[in-house]
Amino acid sequence: MLRDAIIAGLLLGTLHGATANAMTPSFTRGTQNSRTESTTTVTETYEIVEYSTGSSYTMSGTNIQWEGQPGVDTVYTQIIPGAATQFSETILGPGVSSETSFTRTTVVDSVTTSVSVFTQ
Repeated sequence: MLRDAIIAGLLLGTLHGATANAMTPSFTRGTQNSRTESTTTVTETYEIVEYSTGSSYTMSGTNIQWEGQPGVDTVYTQIIPGAATQFSETILGPGVSSETSFTRTTVVDSVTTSVSVFTQ
C-alpha cells in the first residue's frame, strides 16, 4: 500500500515537470569569535617532621673550662670567677628533632581568545 503511494507520487511529479535544484549557501564570508576564561586554585599543605635516630650533645660558651671530653656528665667551671660568662648546653636524644608546617596557595587565571575566519 505504502509502496503504491510512493510510486504514484513519483509518476505524478514527473508528469507535472517537478525537478530538483541544487541549493547554494547565500553567505560569502564570516567570522566566529570565542573567549574562554578559567581560574585554577591549588592549595598545598606541607607537614614536615624530621627524626633523629641517635643522640647528640652540643656545648658552647665563653669563660668556660672543663677537663676531658665535653659531655652530659662533664663539670664546667668559670676560667675567671665573676667575669662575664656565657654557657649553652643542648642534649638531643632519639625522636622528633624538628617539625615544620606551612600552606601554599597558587592561583592561575587563564584567558583564551580565538577568531575563526571562513570564506566561500
